[in-house]
Amino acid sequence: MGRPPSRTGVETIAEVIDRLRALDASLPENDGIAWFTKLYLRVTEAVHGEIAEALGFEDPAFLTRLDVVFANLYFTALEAPPKAWAPLFEARRTKGIAPIQFALAGMNAHINRDLPVALVRTAEERRLDLAEAEPQLADFRRLNALLEKTEREVKVWFSTGFAGIVDVALGDVDDHIAMWDVARARDSAWVQAETLWALRRLPELQRRFVETLDHVVGFAGRGLLVPVE
Repeated sequence: MGRPPSRTGVETIAEVIDRLRALDASLPENDGIAWFTKLYLRVTEAVHGEIAEALGFEDPAFLTRLDVVFANLYFTALEAPPKAWAPLFEARRTKGIAPIQFALAGMNAHINRDLPVALVRTAEERRLDLAEAEPQLADFRRLNALLEKTEREVKVWFSTGFAGIVDVALGDVDDHIAMWDVARARDSAWVQAETLWALRRLPELQRRFVETLDHVVGFAGRGLLVPVE
């Protein structure tokens, strides 16, 4: 699970934010990737502010590195999307899909598939035993409240004045959106990461586990991208 070389790699959260801002500025509004990027940018800016203060965190350096490794997986997906990302990339210009659907489909792929991988890579880099990383887990969970707050704000931003989309127009899709919970997704990602960690001495089985995760997350993404008209 060592970090592969990438033409798009960045090394700091400031660089992550700069790259996301540049990507946001370059994508047209009729591109579904733009809507996930807007959400991801808002979330990353909020996390950066929280970590920069470093109040109450036991290992802020771990969170900082995790954020960078995590973001690089998205930048890599822009070049060669894994199967978990395929539904969003395939539907990115499909009419009748609301901006919030694109944004949450991106979060589904990034948290449920990329975050476990990023956690393992970060632990390996920092020579941490992920199975015993209680301080890092506590820090990881502490961010959940901030992420939930930011996500709620962005959902309102997408569904009112900015995007001009009213929630009631989503019909049955609204039920899928209501089921999305960022804290539960992150808790699940940590468990998936622990599984990958336990499999690190069985690389072929670990590879097959990620492949299966890719397929399952991709299937869930298709459910978030049902056109509403």
